[in-house]
Amino acid sequence: MPSINTEMAAVAKAMVAAGKGILAADESFPSIKKRFDSIGIESTEETRRAYREMLFTAPGAADYISGVILFDETIRQSTATGERFVDAMKRQGVLPGIKVDTGSKPLAGFPGEEVTEGLDGLRKRLEEYVGLGARFCKWRAVINIAAGVPTAGGIHANVHALARYAALCQEAGLVPMVEPEVMMEGDHPIGRCYDVTVETLRRLFDALDLARVDFETTILKTNMVVPGKKCATQASVRQVADLTVQALLNGVPASIPGIVFLSGGQAPVPSTAHLNAMNAGARLPWPLSFSYGRALQDAPLKAWKGLAANVPAGHKALHHRARMNGLATLGQYRDEMEQAAA
Repeated sequence: MPSINTEMAAVAKAMVAAGKGILAADESFPSIKKRFDSIGIESTEETRRAYREMLFTAPGAADYISGVILFDETIRQSTATGERFVDAMKRQGVLPGIKVDTGSKPLAGFPGEEVTEGLDGLRKRLEEYVGLGARFCKWRAVINIAAGVPTAGGIHANVHALARYAALCQEAGLVPMVEPEVMMEGDHPIGRCYDVTVETLRRLFDALDLARVDFETTILKTNMVVPGKKCATQASVRQVADLTVQALLNGVPASIPGIVFLSGGQAPVPSTAHLNAMNAGARLPWPLSFSYGRALQDAPLKAWKGLAANVPAGHKALHHRARMNGLATLGQYRDEMEQAAA
């Protein structure tokens, strides 16, 4: 219906508004437990709630954060004063999103490859999430690199699932964020990451087109083109930026409203520098922004340490990282800004 498409287009545009990006706070229970283990606190419903409240109520962070991707538990939680997290976000002009996949599992018949699950019952779950206040969704596909991997069959399984998910989201009036992540694990050179990224993106948009997904109300979340973590030759900021932009130009239609990057295990400062270098270059057909999890959360998590007295320090740390990345979306970030805030 035209009215729904118009509303979805406005949401998609707001997600990649100039100077803003997405906070990925959609960690599963095992993932957030690992983060809490790193600061020596137990992962309980209350500690998770308190941590998320610290993130979602940071003063001024909404100036640089357009939306937040939530987990099923999180979209149902509230602040200590009883205000729903979703309502607190909306009050600040931040769009609530929701992760709807149920994680990746080994792909039968394809050793070393994975496929993301969660399509069964998705239509009904989307209806519930709309009622809870979600405005956009996210689904992540894992694309591994190894000898003989990925295969055409492995990529096909993942982009087919992404396309089916995206069609269901748009049917429900939710903006789909499609996330094919080419993993950093391994010793492969940057050129191998480039080739796999281009192939994956081309196959993804072919699958979306076959599923009659509206590109103009679809956001792409993708990896940067980087060498494997164990590769002997690492890349410069300029090389990562140039090859990532080239991959996007070779694999992504100009009609989508915007692209956001995952940090994929990159440290906070390099992920900001890479994003800035892309935006400081040639004019592109789409805005390039961020949808970072660890790269935004690591600093506030370490500052907070599970203590109520440290909430202001957590707020300050999140505000700084959000601001740095907001500036990077405009090509205005500088290394010396990190030292000035230290």
